[in-house]
Amino acid sequence: MKPGGTRAVLPILGILALSGFQSLEVRAAPPVTVRLLTIGNSFSQNATKYLDDLAAADGNVLIHQGAIIGGCTLSQHWARVEILDRDPGDRKALYPTGRSLRQMLAAERWDFVTIQQASMLSHNPATHQPWAGKLAVLVRELAPSAELLVHQTWAYRCDDPRFTQPSDTSGEPRTREEMYAGLTKAYEATAEAVGARLLPVGDAFHAVDSDATMGFKPPPAFDPAALKHPALPRQTHSLHAGWLWRASTNGPRNLVMDGHHAGLAGEYLGACVWYEVVFRTSVVSNTFVPPTLDAEFARYLRETAHRVVAARRVPAAK
Repeated sequence: MKPGGTRAVLPILGILALSGFQSLEVRAAPPVTVRLLTIGNSFSQNATKYLDDLAAADGNVLIHQGAIIGGCTLSQHWARVEILDRDPGDRKALYPTGRSLRQMLAAERWDFVTIQQASMLSHNPATHQPWAGKLAVLVRELAPSAELLVHQTWAYRCDDPRFTQPSDTSGEPRTREEMYAGLTKAYEATAEAVGARLLPVGDAFHAVDSDATMGFKPPPAFDPAALKHPALPRQTHSLHAGWLWRASTNGPRNLVMDGHHAGLAGEYLGACVWYEVVFRTSVVSNTFVPPTLDAEFARYLRETAHRVVAARRVPAAK
């Protein structure tokens, strides 16, 4: 309930009582069940990590399955389809679920099926087609009840090695802004080509990272070798995993930079965008917040997700 909601209802109840009403039955909205299949990689896992928690907080239900391979590109997803078409017994066509994409598409009456490009190639439209189009045809053939959505992934953190040690390769983005601009153009073209709506997670990441107050600011220069576990540099409001300690094969932990994947805040933000789109309801007043995420920052992330989805004119709040 919004602040002040109880005070607004009580006078109405009093008027109804004076008018002869002895009781007032308040009926909650019936729960909504969404069946979702994601065709992607770790980025779709990141962005949906808290989607079921958001759904449960509103009394809704998520049935979710992923056709997921780490780092998988659109062309690699399609290659698995072709492998199966050539040899139905070839296990290289299967996903970790033990089933092929054809089997997963036909397994449920899906409400939504999503596709995405691998993040490293997301800015390059030549890597999206014709594979996105081929996957779209397959989705509509085997899951005709589902709406196809294109998951817009996000740009890397501004201090990711892709930007601090930029490549001389032509067309390779040298900054977070360049990567965001490129991937947005590519995803918009893909969505238009396959006749699908965009899941604007990349827009949401960019909106937060660009915010002068709430956006992440890189820590001052430091020597990674001088830090001892579990110390980390300041990473307030980082949407990405960033600097973290990772166990090595011989035991000691190493300090590494992961500016690609979402961290806690990014996973929450991504799920808020997905919730707005697939459940068609506002996430702003949703009560779920991961235990270690600052409540005020979480509120800002929910509001940003809501604003970004509205800007894309994706039906959400009613």
